[in-house]
Amino acid sequence: MNNLLNINPFILTIISTLFTFLITTLGSSLVFFFKKINKNILDIMLSISSGIMISASFFSLLNPAIELSKNLQLCTYLTLSIGFLLGGFFLYITDKIFDKVLTKKHSIKRCIMLVLSITLHNIPEGMSIGVAFASTIYHIDGATTYAALILALGIGIQNFPEGSAISLPLRREGLSRFKSFLFGTLSGFIEIISGILGYLLVLKIRILLPYLLSLAAGAMIYVVVEELIPESQTNEKKDLMALFTLIGFSIMMILDIALG
Repeated sequence: MNNLLNINPFILTIISTLFTFLITTLGSSLVFFFKKINKNILDIMLSISSGIMISASFFSLLNPAIELSKNLQLCTYLTLSIGFLLGGFFLYITDKIFDKVLTKKHSIKRCIMLVLSITLHNIPEGMSIGVAFASTIYHIDGATTYAALILALGIGIQNFPEGSAISLPLRREGLSRFKSFLFGTLSGFIEIISGILGYLLVLKIRILLPYLLSLAAGAMIYVVVEELIPESQTNEKKDLMALFTLIGFSIMMILDIALG
């Protein structure tokens, strides 16, 4: 861990987004071994990831955004509200566009929408990693390399079921195992590109940082509320899944406070 702290933040952005991409690839590779995965395991992973991402949204994104907006003498509550709402609203609009463009009448089109929606949701996840690492350059309270690494870990964990959520349905629709795996893998590649983009935006225009941090937080919360938690709550033991969400939140909170 100490060796990681000495690495350039830009290199860490690439390494971390590459890690989340590889986890997506690992999840997609299950298509070679299983026709379906135990739902309880996937729901537990989704629940833990939900908690980690909710916690990371505050401790690794919104909290540093508050400190930075104060340093830049911006209106803190207005800055964070604009960024946070824009993050969620952007994903809401794109989801509606997909609903209009891609009908759900045919199974293959359902799969196309699944691939596109998950790929789209990987964009703010990748950006949040890039923004988190770039913010450490400005020595903002709450913006630490540890926090950025843990954020990447949380995103990586929830990428595992996302990868399988693409490859397994595609396989059921008749695509070959390799093509199903390839589509699942490519959905995660966008995180590397968006991570680099988020990093560069922060470096070029510092005043955008509090907006980008809160925008990434809003997008992540939207994904958690709209996809991860509802999916995990379809489990018969939904009360237990709720506890795993709290466990995920606590893990991120403890690590962020202890290591931050």
